[in-house]
Amino acid sequence: MSPQGKVRDHLVVIHRWSDSYADYGSYVDHGTHNVSYVTTSRAARSLPERAAAVRTVGSTEDGKAVRAAVSSLVEELGKPVRIVALHEVDLDMAADLRAKFGVPGQRSDELAPFRDKLVMAGRLAAAGIPVPPTRPAADRAAVRAFAADHGWPVLIKPVRGTASQGVVRFASEEDLDRYEFQDVPMLVQPYVPHDILHVDGVATEEGLAVSRISRYLHTCLEFTEGLALGSVEVDDPQLTAQVGKFTAEVVRALSPGPLVFHLELFASGTGAAPQLQVLEVGARPGGAEVPLVWKEVHGIDLMAVAFAMQTGASLPTAMYTVAGQEQAEFGGWLLVPWPASRPCRVIGANSQLGRRSGPYTERIPVAGETLADIPGYEHAGARFRFRGRRTADVEAAVSSTIEDFDLRCRPLDMSAPGRVVLVGSGGRPYREYAFAAAAAQCETFLVTPAEPTWQLGYLGGYRVAPGTDVDALTRAVAECVAGARGRAGVLTWDEVLLEATSEVASRLGLPHISPAAAHNCRDKLSTRRLLHKAGLSPVRFAHVRGRAQALREASAIGYPVVLKPRSLAGSVGVVIAQNADELVALYQHASDAAYPGLDPLEGLMLEEFLEGPEISVDSVVCEQDVRLVNVARKRLGFAPFFEEVGHLVSPWRHEPWADDVVALVVTAHHALGVDSGVTHAEVRLTPAGPRLVELNGRLGGDFIPYLGYLATGVDLTAAAVELALGNRPSLQASRDACAEVRFLYPSEDSLVCSLDVSAVAAVPGVVEVVPLANPGSRLLLPPRGVVPRLAGIIVKGGTPEECGDALDRASALVRYRTEPLRTVAEAP
Repeated sequence: MSPQGKVRDHLVVIHRWSDSYADYGSYVDHGTHNVSYVTTSRAARSLPERAAAVRTVGSTEDGKAVRAAVSSLVEELGKPVRIVALHEVDLDMAADLRAKFGVPGQRSDELAPFRDKLVMAGRLAAAGIPVPPTRPAADRAAVRAFAADHGWPVLIKPVRGTASQGVVRFASEEDLDRYEFQDVPMLVQPYVPHDILHVDGVATEEGLAVSRISRYLHTCLEFTEGLALGSVEVDDPQLTAQVGKFTAEVVRALSPGPLVFHLELFASGTGAAPQLQVLEVGARPGGAEVPLVWKEVHGIDLMAVAFAMQTGASLPTAMYTVAGQEQAEFGGWLLVPWPASRPCRVIGANSQLGRRSGPYTERIPVAGETLADIPGYEHAGARFRFRGRRTADVEAAVSSTIEDFDLRCRPLDMSAPGRVVLVGSGGRPYREYAFAAAAAQCETFLVTPAEPTWQLGYLGGYRVAPGTDVDALTRAVAECVAGARGRAGVLTWDEVLLEATSEVASRLGLPHISPAAAHNCRDKLSTRRLLHKAGLSPVRFAHVRGRAQALREASAIGYPVVLKPRSLAGSVGVVIAQNADELVALYQHASDAAYPGLDPLEGLMLEEFLEGPEISVDSVVCEQDVRLVNVARKRLGFAPFFEEVGHLVSPWRHEPWADDVVALVVTAHHALGVDSGVTHAEVRLTPAGPRLVELNGRLGGDFIPYLGYLATGVDLTAAAVELALGNRPSLQASRDACAEVRFLYPSEDSLVCSLDVSAVAAVPGVVEVVPLANPGSRLLLPPRGVVPRLAGIIVKGGTPEECGDALDRASALVRYRTEPLRTVAEAP
């Protein structure tokens, strides 16, 4: 409900850009409207944080998936009042959905003159507006017949295409004979060798409100053939007047209503008054860098205007203010194609910023970045934008940049060994098994804040980079990736580095959980809010700042309650309070908790205590497909602190809660936007059903992936490596056994004097015993210390009872000597 008690309007947006072409958060108040999105996982990162709901699909061109996503949003948030799509390829889908749900806005018949090029040509010709001869091209015979009338060369193009995708030029019948027609409606036109202008602007019922005329440097078709594509705005007043009048006639011939348009024209002849022919018209903001240049150079956000038109809102006042002003500056842009077939890896790219005659901004790849085979101008090899007082100045800057820019790429050898860069290491006792598993799968490199030691035997190379600095990590990972001949990836199992690594992967074009999803997992407040919004895992919670608020909220939630920091790890600072007195006493413990390298974030989380046993669930997520692999029964100790003292991985599919856990974990991944990677979820099996405690966007700790391998034969580290390389891992289990780890602790705060585990290996069922403390270690029990363990004993058996028996016998054989530490201050 809105603050006034009314049901909030629901708007659905179909979105596909990963860059900031559209700033939806400034177009509509996401606090007073339910704005939901259908998008791709790549593009989801550019959405506003306050989206009411997000549904990801493999492609917004997948009509079945988009319809299902919108239906799901309608079921969750109600019938939308508007459906918005700003990208040309998504206009048809939005029109169909408006008709399906009875939503106001442009329908398919109104859109046809702009999307169906046969309809467009016919409508313009009927209005007496010059347009090249145009016919359907169903097969070779149709093209030959057209060429017989109009001559060679000819072009064929998709009837509903965009950005010259699928456009082919035939110089002769021999060229045509080599072409394979696809099951897509095509048309044929003569090849017109004239200059091409494009006109971008806004038309209202009163006429042409604002427009800018630009001249292409090369053409969109030539861009698909490997030439740079540039554009500069025209400052010739005579040409501007002629083209403006022609543009008004074209727009009105196709639509009487308001629209943002992108018109492309052939201009032939000499002088300032060329003959004009329409190439095509789009009822949307121009592509490439057009909307960004308009926003940055002219102060008009064409996307905002289009959004307002599609939602029935008032047009931005800036449009009217700027429209009446004399053009003070002229803009331009440049797209550089990929110099190698994709996927490819960038070897080098030199910045053009800071030059006397250069762009005012650029988007160039960094060395080591992988360029995937993604269509669209947004994913060009490099993008530049220019501004200047005259057309000649802008054109000179564009030409200079074309001459000086050096982009070098190397195609990937898909048969070469893959290379994965591990970011962060973890301690040898806990992670050496993972290094061994990764090195067995691929070339393994490491980025670490300190010179590696024990890791060296598993590495093909390494770089040292400090802490969580994303720029430094990006440079280090890029250096490791640059020399790889084949696929490359990046992976971390370090909770401290998860968000930074996700940002590195995003910058370098490598597969990984997205930065937004990583944040949703790391911030427990975001997790709870998103789960609540999706109607999942109902848990009463509050975000509290101070004891007084905590007491008020705890009274509303009901005791016992759990108090925890928002973004730490390892259960640090997590406590349970049975009553108000305990909450007051324990509040400072949670508030003061710290974990090296992690920001606790503002405030604390207060949640209802969830009765029941706790399990952890390890899943593999590939292209939104969530597969549960392991379930570990968690052993907890040191109440009221949630110290994990052991884990048992055992068969679970027969359990009465199995189906509910699967449903919860799968939908939680979707709610948090986690669509790739190996994850580790913690779940409480309450009398009311399973409840999610948290979802971690990385490989589990405490040997749990190793236990899973011993119990099932599925190697989660190997699966994480395959996902990092862009492959779908095999998850076929080869056994159905049990494996368990038990951690040994001193009985009190202690200084370790000696530790002997040599006798443990002889116990049947023991796989490994791992010393976790050295002589001289100080072990402080919860809440004063973090995982103060002496050793970990790992066993394997046919049943949980066999594992428990082996652990009991093995634990009795561990020999250690400690000295008590009465207080931390007295410790040596």
